[in-house]
Amino acid sequence: MDGFVVGYVPHRAGDLVSDFATEWEGVGFKSRVWEHRTSEGGYRVDLKLNVLRGERLTSVEALRDFIADYEEKEPDWDPRPFLNGPWHGYRTEGLAFWLVDDGVGVSVRLDPRRFDDRELTLTAHGVRPEN
Repeated sequence: MDGFVVGYVPHRAGDLVSDFATEWEGVGFKSRVWEHRTSEGGYRVDLKLNVLRGERLTSVEALRDFIADYEEKEPDWDPRPFLNGPWHGYRTEGLAFWLVDDGVGVSVRLDPRRFDDRELTLTAHGVRPEN
């Protein structure tokens, strides 16, 4: 997906998979979403993978600030540092994100009601550049 492979998807993630592309504040998003059908007949997102590309993503701190703005986080939002292989990033409950290169970041969001922190780690570690 947009230059990345997804090597691990949690077993209980839904089988409805959709791809999207959008842009926000000068950063392009390529997204893949896994959903499951609820007992009420609707759908709920289990996993969302974003590949973010934009000139403003110049450091892991710039990526953190962008995600904080995009997610409308409070000023006291304090994600924990996260190392995904050689890439530095941050994580919170249900969300991990890291900078792969100048201008390129990745985020993985898992529904914390259905998946634990271990599944988030496994999913994030499974996302790698194609080359």
